[in-house]
Amino acid sequence: MVALDDAESSGKTDCWTNVDDIKSLRLITAIKTPYLPDGRFDLEAYDVLVNMQIEEGVEGVIVGGTTGEGQLMSWDEHIMLIGHTVNCFGGSIKVIGNTGSNSTREAIHATEQGFAVGMHAALHINPYYGKTSERGLISHFDNVLSMGPTIIYNVPSRTSQDIPPHVIHTLAQSPNLAGVKECVGNHRVEQYTSNGVVVWSGNDDECHDSRWDYGANGVISVTSNLVPGPMRELMFGGKNPSLNSKLMPLIQWLFQEPNPIGLNTALAQLGVVRPVFRLPYVPLPLSQRMEFVNIVKALGREKFIGEKDVQLLADEDFVLIGRY
Repeated sequence: MVALDDAESSGKTDCWTNVDDIKSLRLITAIKTPYLPDGRFDLEAYDVLVNMQIEEGVEGVIVGGTTGEGQLMSWDEHIMLIGHTVNCFGGSIKVIGNTGSNSTREAIHATEQGFAVGMHAALHINPYYGKTSERGLISHFDNVLSMGPTIIYNVPSRTSQDIPPHVIHTLAQSPNLAGVKECVGNHRVEQYTSNGVVVWSGNDDECHDSRWDYGANGVISVTSNLVPGPMRELMFGGKNPSLNSKLMPLIQWLFQEPNPIGLNTALAQLGVVRPVFRLPYVPLPLSQRMEFVNIVKALGREKFIGEKDVQLLADEDFVLIGRY
């Protein structure tokens, strides 16, 4: 972990950014949040994770997103982690804070705090569970777009409500809309890119084609937590169906259960985070952990982050935390 005395030298001095800076990003990692055995954040492991992303050429991180388990954080934890990331790494990588909520009031307050601690952009989801009308969606997003650069996240599989293109086109009148993280599919990606709206694929299994065939800027990726180098090559190196095919078994393995279950299991098996889960997430079963060992061997251990040999891990090696 970077000491407070070193914060300025590690990137605190100039973290201001603008919408065009965010629009230029190709590879953004939805970064994992590691835990200590008592359930608190393991900031030492977190700093190592972020450093490995920077070293492999990742350009931005989503802090406290679905992958980072922002849904299991208090707002105090959430804003602290955003601020910590800015303080330690804000000069080397763009820090995008997930400050969205199904409550407009909470989204406004969290976004104010996120920008106050220096995040470069906000990530906002549409209100989930207590769904609203399309007019309500526009009003909700309008209330946070005024604060700074913003990425809107459309993932109907989690919110049970699609954000239709005409809503995005209305919101695109705001100079602060950097773009959309889109999970509906490449037909939707093409709808936006053909009309000048910046899009990042939210589906790792589609991101190669999104980037090279449908005009997407890049990807906001889960897989890049594990293999940031190959994912950068996929986004920057030109059309590469061979590499995409090689990565597909890993991507499919990661998403056989709801994210971030697979990622959390994989990072523990690679020895880069402790095998600690905040419930309701639990590790993948032994048979699937064995599949991951074989995937790592097939791709090559050097393609993955960390230096330890991949481990199978026994069920009793995992710590499941319900109160923290």
